[in-house]
Amino acid sequence: MNNLLENALNISSANLKKQIIHMKDKDKIILADLIDLRNPKDVYSGVKKIFFYHYPKNLFNEIEKCYKQTKTLFDGKYSNYNACNTKYHNFIHTLDIFLATARLLDGYNLKGNKLPERLAINLLKASLLHDSGYIQEKWDKEGTGAKHAQNHIGRSIAFIVKNRVNFSVSKEDVDTISKMIRCTEVKDNISKIPFSSEEERMTGMILGSADILGQMSDREYLERLLFLYNEMKEAGVHGYTTEFDIIKSTLKLYKIIKKRLNDSFKKVYGYAEDHFRIRFNIDKNLYIEAIEKNIEYIEKIINDSSTNFRHKLKRGNFPDVCSINEKNKS
Repeated sequence: MNNLLENALNISSANLKKQIIHMKDKDKIILADLIDLRNPKDVYSGVKKIFFYHYPKNLFNEIEKCYKQTKTLFDGKYSNYNACNTKYHNFIHTLDIFLATARLLDGYNLKGNKLPERLAINLLKASLLHDSGYIQEKWDKEGTGAKHAQNHIGRSIAFIVKNRVNFSVSKEDVDTISKMIRCTEVKDNISKIPFSSEEERMTGMILGSADILGQMSDREYLERLLFLYNEMKEAGVHGYTTEFDIIKSTLKLYKIIKKRLNDSFKKVYGYAEDHFRIRFNIDKNLYIEAIEKNIEYIEKIINDSSTNFRHKLKRGNFPDVCSINEKNKS
């Protein structure tokens, strides 16, 4: 028994995931079985592996540098910036989007429409930097980065312009990456963004879709919504008086999101299905499946008034975020 335990402890989380996938019935595999999204090394390795399927290995050096600098930024070790202090839009969220972007890129390329190298590299950089606008400068001691929620896209773009060299972004690529990031703003009309080509437009649709798929499919999405409530409240976004309000509003938001995925982004989320089918022999879109399960559970929570909704949120290790709300007031 001790030997079995010792062997289990020596198995990396990535290898353990592989064993789980191998042993599990394909119909029962869920998105969280594939890669440990709470392990940055596993996510990074997963993206790197996908990139190597289609592009020369040496081209990943730029993405590697951008990834390391982004982690440094969120960890509070980047010069003149504080550590990330938003609990929803944090590095976990960035990893979700980084991986989802790579998977959609993979599916797109598998269809025979290979994205040019430069656009693919910029797309992955954009996924890493799309929420850099939430990070506060050192001089900013008031509140958290959540107060910038309503203008974080502009701040993210401004951050890239100012710090592009350290993140391996050329002056020529700033405009392209900026247009991609604009696609993550729900209120932005993608048809009004002046893309230089249909391929560049595709990168915007991929990133915009990945931003939705990555966060809404997360196994702890419902629990993390409580953190989003605090961010929205600090940003002065109207319509959320209580935490339960953001749970209820998610159902309405999902209808808007589905229309954006299907119409504005031309159903590019379907490329995830090609990725899962070819790379894992799983013939379904695990992102959509995970999102629909989350939405279904939200409906159950709303319809069940027997206990406080908080008692039904059991995933992850989440403290009472009410205390965070009080702290932000002080």
